[in-house]
Amino acid sequence: MRRFLDRLYDGAGALGGLCVFLIFVLMIWAGVGRQMNWRVSGINDIVAWLCAAGSFFAMAHAFRHGDFVRVTLFMEKLSPGMRRALEVVCLSIGVICVGYLTWWATSFTWESYEFKEMATGLVVIPIWIPQSTFAIGCWLLLIALIDELVGVLCGHTPSYQRAVEERHAAGDFSSDI
Repeated sequence: MRRFLDRLYDGAGALGGLCVFLIFVLMIWAGVGRQMNWRVSGINDIVAWLCAAGSFFAMAHAFRHGDFVRVTLFMEKLSPGMRRALEVVCLSIGVICVGYLTWWATSFTWESYEFKEMATGLVVIPIWIPQSTFAIGCWLLLIALIDELVGVLCGHTPSYQRAVEERHAAGDFSSDI
């Protein structure tokens, strides 16, 4: 199960990276296209959808690798037991909040599908298609949070804390700036 989840998070991160790369390609294409008088007006819609997809697909991966902004000044001063208890509280709050977001995103996307709602921009497609990347990304982040909460409850060091400690051991403090 651990290997499957790690591959799921890595795959989602790679998919998020692919979305960012496609944004780069489309923006270059649009810039050149405008100079060459090509029709590139619909590219802005696609870039906006890719921005959302890239952000939400990458969230679970970023969370697991310690790339979310965390304020640890207070937690560093706590005893290991208190720190673990605070991690459990914070992860529980995160599961509740992201669980609600996931429910909302999924129901919102499903309603768009049921009502056959279409995008209102220049590229007219069923809006549930780009919205589904939001819902899928929320589900992935929820799974990552639950995974982390279960690990901390079982006594393991959080993966994001291990990732930061490994970077610090290698002399990389760039994420702390």
